[in-house]
Amino acid sequence: SQSGNNPYSNMQYRQGYDPWYNRGGTQPFISMGIHFDPLISWFSADSYDTRNDGAVPGSNFGVSYNKYFAPNYSFSSGINIINAGGRLYNMEATYFELKNYSREIITIGPGESITYKISYLSIPLGLKLQTNQTGYGIFFADLGFDPKVIIRGRADIPSLNIKGSNAMPELKIFNLSYHLMAGMEYPLAGSNNIIVGIGFDNNLFDTTRDNGDQPWDIVSQKSLSFRIGITF
Repeated sequence: SQSGNNPYSNMQYRQGYDPWYNRGGTQPFISMGIHFDPLISWFSADSYDTRNDGAVPGSNFGVSYNKYFAPNYSFSSGINIINAGGRLYNMEATYFELKNYSREIITIGPGESITYKISYLSIPLGLKLQTNQTGYGIFFADLGFDPKVIIRGRADIPSLNIKGSNAMPELKIFNLSYHLMAGMEYPLAGSNNIIVGIGFDNNLFDTTRDNGDQPWDIVSQKSLSFRIGITF
């Protein structure tokens, strides 16, 4: 056929469907995007004294960056603002430290729930693997690690009529999590793609401090997110 004899037919196909294609051939392909991910998050603890009391809704808003080193592989990064949290209660009475206008130590009775609302600044570092373009779009998986720092920590304690108090003394500022995400990119006009996916994130280190006579425990925060985004 005519296309079979055309030496530029494969190049035209790559230009239309392969993000690795570059006219100059010297610079790697780079893509960027924005996303807003609704999520639910919760805690798990390794101690009998500290228990999970349910999940809370949240969100993850950020900018993504991908630098390709092969047609279907790229390094992924970006910056995220994550609003997450969870609910905990203790089997025994415990002390809890707040910091509003001054530091205040309160007593929380057995079984009384504490709702944490935590905001993180996160810089994910990962590896993205994707399929070639199909009629349904591009399927991908992204896995990596997320250094993160808490920029705001609040607590609600309904039994004491406390809402939105500063709980930073009860939280560890730095953490590291791993993330797993899978989804699909569907092409729009030009080089833009709509992204949809589902992800899981798990803190590797203790989220809460063990102050004073509080029970020793390791509280890990986990989240399940639903990616909605666009690349450009």
